[in-house]
Amino acid sequence: MKYDFTSIMDRKGKDAIAVDALGTMDGFAPAAPEAGFDAIPMWVADMNFPTAPSIVRAVSERLSHPAYGYFSTRPEYYDAVIRWQKTHNGVEGLLPEHIGYENGVLGGVMSALGVLCEPGEAVLVHSPTYIGFTGSLNNGGYPMIHSPLVMDEQGVYRMDFADMEEKIRSHKLRTAIFCSPHNPCGRVWERWELEQAMALFEKYKVRVISDEIWSDLLLHGHRHIPTQSVSPYARENTVALYAPSKTFNLAGLIGSYHIIYSDELRAAVRKQDSLCHYNSMNVLSMYALIGAYSQEGEEWLQELRQVLSQNVDDACDFIRDQLPGLKCFRPEGTYMLFVDCSDYCEARGISLDEVEKRAWAVGVAVQDGRMFHGPCHLRINLALPNARVKEAFRRLKEYVFTA
Repeated sequence: MKYDFTSIMDRKGKDAIAVDALGTMDGFAPAAPEAGFDAIPMWVADMNFPTAPSIVRAVSERLSHPAYGYFSTRPEYYDAVIRWQKTHNGVEGLLPEHIGYENGVLGGVMSALGVLCEPGEAVLVHSPTYIGFTGSLNNGGYPMIHSPLVMDEQGVYRMDFADMEEKIRSHKLRTAIFCSPHNPCGRVWERWELEQAMALFEKYKVRVISDEIWSDLLLHGHRHIPTQSVSPYARENTVALYAPSKTFNLAGLIGSYHIIYSDELRAAVRKQDSLCHYNSMNVLSMYALIGAYSQEGEEWLQELRQVLSQNVDDACDFIRDQLPGLKCFRPEGTYMLFVDCSDYCEARGISLDEVEKRAWAVGVAVQDGRMFHGPCHLRINLALPNARVKEAFRRLKEYVFTA
């Protein structure tokens, strides 16, 4: 490969909560490993790979000019987003005025909710549920109405459209938060699924906030279909949120963007965005996006997808063949596994807490899936060099999921 996805980065003391927070954030971060074991960070959703060289170069070149004052968004920023969306997602007709800056996807979610909902109004979300949605909605005073995803006969997570309709009707819901691809399950929704969901939302005049931050991280040839593309209603009644941060490991730089086609909805969200007076672009994050959404960034991403696809295959095959009692859906997108430990724990009469304690003790820093509304689940980040993934699962077999 042209790019380095095999070297093991030493991130300790380099502002990475993935390693520096271990043992310091009770109830959120895993415990630190016991003596004799190094930490393998597999919890917080960032990657243990260096970012694309085009990003480092773009930011470094801008840093070389020693003035960082007030600035306007460069046309190259909008050009890069439009080109990326067309190349990756087949988006036509996207214009600079449809694109708006967001400090983060969750900030965009909250701004959109401020427009689409009354204070205290309930919102439809699927479960399992991204922890960021849970925290933001709870903090904002928006009750969550969960519609559980269900596994079909092939073990694929699907939306339960009958349950969604019953929840929308009985709770008189007007807003839904959609996650595409789904975090933490890893589903990449098919067009017919999106069309059926949006037809249901149109029937009840439900407007949609669609978190599509994972849309570049597709595995095994799957293709992302933008929620806004499946119907005229979807185009005009969806706030779609994107960012290069998950794709290129840029979360610490801050910087996301929304796409809103409706003039009225876009004006309302932009006003809501502006009220805090802190939702403004960082000059370095602007250059980071331009570097990311470049030809070299594209080449880097294609190699990353191969690496992640191999990691997912190795992990899922290992679980299937060597860890009886565990179950997981093979992700189609993202780099997260959502592993069901229910059968293992029930058969041995142990709790998920004990499983996690064992894993953390030997340095396998997986995440408690109950925070994502998985009753007996682990959430496992696979964005590491393949050798580290294999070592982590070796430890899980030897020290945690013993016969």
